[in-house]
Order: sequence, then structure tokens, then C-alpha cells
Amino acid sequence: MKKHNFSAGPSILPQEVLLKASESIMDYNNSGLSLIEISHRSKDFVDIMEKARALAIELLGLEGKGYKALFLQGGASNQFLMVAMNLLEKRAGYLNTGAWSTKAIKEAKMLDDIYEVASSANANFNYIPKGFDIPSDYDYFHCTSNNTIFGTQMKSFPKTDIPMVCDMSSDIFSRTIDYSQFDILYAGAQKNMGPAGTTLVVVKEDILGKVSRKIPSIMDYKKHIAAGSMFNTPPVFAVYTSMLTLEWLKGKGGIAGIEEENEKKASLMYSEIDLNPLFTGFAAKEDRSNMNATFNLTNENLKETFDTMLKEAGISAVNGHRSVGGYRASMYNALPLDSVKALVEVMSELESKA
Repeated sequence: MKKHNFSAGPSILPQEVLLKASESIMDYNNSGLSLIEISHRSKDFVDIMEKARALAIELLGLEGKGYKALFLQGGASNQFLMVAMNLLEKRAGYLNTGAWSTKAIKEAKMLDDIYEVASSANANFNYIPKGFDIPSDYDYFHCTSNNTIFGTQMKSFPKTDIPMVCDMSSDIFSRTIDYSQFDILYAGAQKNMGPAGTTLVVVKEDILGKVSRKIPSIMDYKKHIAAGSMFNTPPVFAVYTSMLTLEWLKGKGGIAGIEEENEKKASLMYSEIDLNPLFTGFAAKEDRSNMNATFNLTNENLKETFDTMLKEAGISAVNGHRSVGGYRASMYNALPLDSVKALVEVMSELESKA
């Protein structure tokens, strides 16, 4: 039976990418060697790294604008501290929209003064705060573009004269926006880009080198840039698979092409949630995420029946996070529209049975 993979992360990847990546494990580029047993300093892998970095910049529309792409280790969680290490001199402002921004704030507070410019914690993060002020004397402003747990997404970003940093772990490469409005953006690969193990960091070079603290070498963006994103041994397989995924995305018309598909998936999903009386959405309608649709049953007595129907239809990983409950359909770039149709059909069938 075909599986419909709605995992929130690590998540679904294109089948053609998985096939090519798996072949590289046994024999990369007809070399007689596995990708994961060759030197990261070899021409084969240096070419992979350079192509992955170039594709990221190209697809984001940042060519010739002073940005460098890095593929680092430690996950997006490592960036919570790394951003502060490189940019925080006195104080910074954070928008708190969920679990990951809460963790980012906690890590940055280890270094200096961090202020929440706004928060939606009062409503269990079911909306995105708006109309807040960002003081001009802050070192930077940090936000999280999409919240996987709560199913909210920033549809626009504030205008500010200070550097803006964005955690885009769960919606990077999914929609057309002006990525040059950010001075740093980062994203764990395991949602829209590749397997767990690497994190894409895109940095505007001219904002670096302005803090007075000594930065540990492994935490210093400038050192990683100077070393071509190979200051230490990189996660070769994760970088290679990310490169393949970015090639796949370019072949689909880039971000504009995939955005059109993502809009269709989200529209179908939310239409069923709104029209089917057995379901109710968690996130505020104007802030609903195109990547993660969170919803609940209006009658919990139907849970066992619904879960059985999902399993029989081959629908996997739609349980909601424990802090929200209910269900979550993660619709990342590689998820086919047919998988969303299959889920909607089960939801509609439940209504006919109730």
C-alpha cells in the first residue's frame, strides 16, 4: 500500500532524490567508493558543497547581494546561540510565536539582554502578533517564520532598520518572499531540504565582525565563510541530499513553481477543515500555515474510528504535538497533492459515517 507521509520532520523527500541519494551510498559518481567514505576535501565533495551553497543563494534570489550560504551542524537549535554570539552586543528583540522561538530566547539570554517585542503565549500560540514596535537601538530582531507545532505562519514581516534574523526551518523554499529583507536566515534541512544532520545558514557578510566579544572558532560565521563551509568535517550525506533536493526544486520552476503547488494543497486541506462539522482548526485563520495544518475533532468519541480509517488509507504521522493535541498535516514541498486528497477523502468519509 502507498504510504502518505505527513511527518512533521524529519519529513518526506522527493522519491527521485531518495533514489539518487541511496545509490551514492554504494557508489558515488562511478568512483567505486561510497559518498560517505571519501574525503570531504576531495574534489567530488568540494564540488557538491559549492553547488549546494550556490543553489541555495540562487533559489532564494540573493545572487550578487552580499550573502554567503553555509551548511553547518548542530541543527537550528545551535543557531539559537550562534546568532547571538555573532550579533548580540547589548540587547536584541525577539518575536515569540511558539516553542522554537521560546527556546531561541532562552539561549540568547545566556549572553545579554533579550526582550520579547511581542508574544502569542497568552493564547497557546494560536496566532501571530501584529502591530508591535521594534526599538531602533536593538542589535537585531529575531523571528520564526513558521511554527510547526501550532500551525501558524508569518504572512508578512515587519519593516525595521536593524538587522533581521529569521528561523525558517519549516517553510524555507516554500513561498516567494523578498529574502533580502533578512540579514541572517537559517533552517534545519529536515523539513524542505534534506535529511536531519545539516542546517542551512544564509548570512549577509557585512553585518559580521561588529561585536566586541571573542567568539569561539566553531561558532564564528566569518571563519565558516572563509573555510567554504568546511571549517570542520561537514555532514556529507545530508549536504549531498540537500543539494539533490535543491536541484529538484529548481527543476520544478524554483520557489515560484513549488509555491503554486503548496497553495493548492493548503487550500484543499483548510477547505475540508472549515466545511466539515467534525473538525475545527487550531490556528487563527489569517495566520494559518501552508506547511502545517493543525486541527481537532469536534467529537472525541470519533477518535478511534478516525485513527483506524487513517491507518487503513495508508496515512502516516498526522498526530498533533502533545502541547496542542488533535492532528497535524505537514505539507512540505515534497508531499504530493494526491496525499492531501487522500487525507481529505478520509475526513469526508468520516462525516458520512457519523
